[in-house]
Amino acid sequence: MSLGRADMWADDAALEAAGRRLDEWESSLAERAARATALSARLQALTGTATTPDRTVEVTVDASGLLTDLRLDERIRQHSATHTARQIMETTRAAHVDLLSQLTEATAEALGDDDPTGRALIDSYQRRFGSDESVPDAQR
Repeated sequence: MSLGRADMWADDAALEAAGRRLDEWESSLAERAARATALSARLQALTGTATTPDRTVEVTVDASGLLTDLRLDERIRQHSATHTARQIMETTRAAHVDLLSQLTEATAEALGDDDPTGRALIDSYQRRFGSDESVPDAQR
């Protein structure tokens, strides 16, 4: 009988260990969900902004990369429409780079640098905005 009793204790210990692992897993999932919710809210509030070196064009984009503000200095009138359009496009790309930088930082802070979900999120934004982060004429 004592052998059966030892087996029972071993099973109880295994059962308790399994219960603890399930509790830890549940807690981990709840914590991860809370971090993801907080990250989502933070990302939705992000904006990217860039300005040309001569400060004649300033562009702001929202978290989706859509233009939300465009400021043109009166000095812009001294340039051709083609030049102005090029500056707006380059500055918009720089604003996207600024947004991507902020998004990358926020994601790393919330989920860690090596989190697969965070990496997928950042990769998605990089594909959307283009992977070329060099924007020569605009400053972030």
